[in-house]
Amino acid sequence: MPALVLLGAQWGDEGKGKATDLLGGSVDYVVRYQGGNNAGHTVVVGDQKYALHLLPSGILSPGCTPVIGNGVVVDPAVLLSELSGLDERGVDTSKLLISGNAHLITPYHTTLDKVSERFLGKRKIGTTGRGIGPAYADKINRVGIRVQDLFDESILRQKVEAALDYKNQVLAKLYNRRAIAIDQVVEELLGYADPLRGYVADTTLLLNNAIDQGQVVLFEGGQGTLLDVDHGTYPFVTSSNPTAGGACTGAGVGPTKINRVIGILKAYTTRVGAGPFPTELLDEDGEKLRTIGGERGVTTGRDRRCGWFDAVIARYATRVNGLTDFFLTKLDVLTGWERIPVCVAYEIDGKRVEELPYSQSDFHHAKPIYETLPGWSEDITQAKTFDELPKNAQRYVQTLEEMSGAPISAIGVGPGRDETIQINSFL
Repeated sequence: MPALVLLGAQWGDEGKGKATDLLGGSVDYVVRYQGGNNAGHTVVVGDQKYALHLLPSGILSPGCTPVIGNGVVVDPAVLLSELSGLDERGVDTSKLLISGNAHLITPYHTTLDKVSERFLGKRKIGTTGRGIGPAYADKINRVGIRVQDLFDESILRQKVEAALDYKNQVLAKLYNRRAIAIDQVVEELLGYADPLRGYVADTTLLLNNAIDQGQVVLFEGGQGTLLDVDHGTYPFVTSSNPTAGGACTGAGVGPTKINRVIGILKAYTTRVGAGPFPTELLDEDGEKLRTIGGERGVTTGRDRRCGWFDAVIARYATRVNGLTDFFLTKLDVLTGWERIPVCVAYEIDGKRVEELPYSQSDFHHAKPIYETLPGWSEDITQAKTFDELPKNAQRYVQTLEEMSGAPISAIGVGPGRDETIQINSFL
């Protein structure tokens, strides 16, 4: 049985929650392997809409065990609030498992995130202000606090003291902010120990054993390929690795155990936050995509920037992730356009470029080269098979597949759980 990675093939917000939920009834474990509550997944089940931020989407599938891997940074207050909200709606959250090696987002991380972003002014990155970057920075600097530290007060206090010795100097002398009290932070963090204790496990051992025993494990990335700290549009990226390689380090499973890598593609392109976006539309078409597509960030509440489909980005995602399949989402949003442009290449300094430029400067100056495809006006939300789609919609999907470099194995034709056309099985 397979181990699968499911990730965003653009700048995030592609509809990964819907794709994970589609597979949720067929898998034994769904694992978040990176990011924190700066990601957001929306899942529609019947007439119920769920907005998930930190929890794996598999928590909505009764037979599935959701796992927060070691590569995730966890804000314990947000996690407990999210669990409580689902409990109140009758969702069973008792199966959740959290890696003891996952790092914690503390109050001083969120404080530093917000003040440093304001300090950057026009050079700001566009972070969510939720402490994600500072928490990952502490992890790399080896002054981070892990989930397991909640259960040893002596170690916890030593680590908080070590972190705040430096951070309080920065807050006071650079940002003119009040120093953060060590005792207050320690007391707050210790308060999360008992509520979280029953969820904590050696998830790396558990997941490897599950795969060896033939169980199906789905690794779910947050954000998207172009937000990867190594392979994205740096510096306008997240602080972790949403790409397929991040699943191995963020969950502790070797690459030889991964069978398939599924990229989620929106039928157009969106982006939240600052940074280059070659196909961005600052006109009526952009506003129409935003309105029909409901393009507002699940976590941030910010309007998403909208543009036409970018095949250059899709090819890049196929390459750096080793994608075996695509799940195309929100095809229904394009219904009603007479003609639909698709970016097939860029013009940079008068030259045609068909692959994503490695140079940040070149990408900033890239201008889209479009091919225009005929649109359709028929309602596609009731389509159950590919052949039931209008001919022009079929042509659009086939063209995107040819340009992107991997087969499109599923198509989202509406927001509902059952509004999906399955072409090829992922399992």
